[in-house]
Amino acid sequence: MPTSAFDQTIQELDALHAGDPRHIEQDGESIPRELWHAQQMSAWLGRLKDSPDELLRIAVRGQHLQRWQVSRDEYGEGRQGYLHWRRDQGKRAGETTAALMRDAGYSDEDAECVARMIRKEGLGRGEAAAQAVEDCACLVFLENYFADFSRKVDHDHMVRIVQKTWGKMSDQARELALGLPMAPEARSIVEEALAS
Repeated sequence: MPTSAFDQTIQELDALHAGDPRHIEQDGESIPRELWHAQQMSAWLGRLKDSPDELLRIAVRGQHLQRWQVSRDEYGEGRQGYLHWRRDQGKRAGETTAALMRDAGYSDEDAECVARMIRKEGLGRGEAAAQAVEDCACLVFLENYFADFSRKVDHDHMVRIVQKTWGKMSDQARELALGLPMAPEARSIVEEALAS
């Protein structure tokens, strides 16, 4: 049975994700970290949207593509360095995902639409698809990385990070985030951030 353009694109994305040399243990199985992250993104999209279209599903799956290849350390320290690194990562992930889509048979228009979602163009200007990608990324961070991250970062800085993250999320994503199980220390940081 022939593979659809959507299935081919997802398979190709996951093959690239599987190249991540870093692994995590899940249910006794070693999984490439980026492949696991992409699966978490897709799972959150399923909770946020009843029937997300193919293009949004591809954008969410490709949002974190091959991030391990460009170290954050290659950019300057501080917020500006981080923002440049993140912008370049989004551009690269968008270009790679769009190329995979074209190879699978998608139109240039659809491929560029997904690349814009991955770059989160229109975020904060009512672009629903970019908001959905951002919501998934924020929820994956809060659910899976926040507790460890909060132990490594200065308390006041962590409060500001939560405030910035919260500000980028939709009301629906915020409601889902408040329902996440959190260690008391992490919950305390969130409560402080939201009270300020």
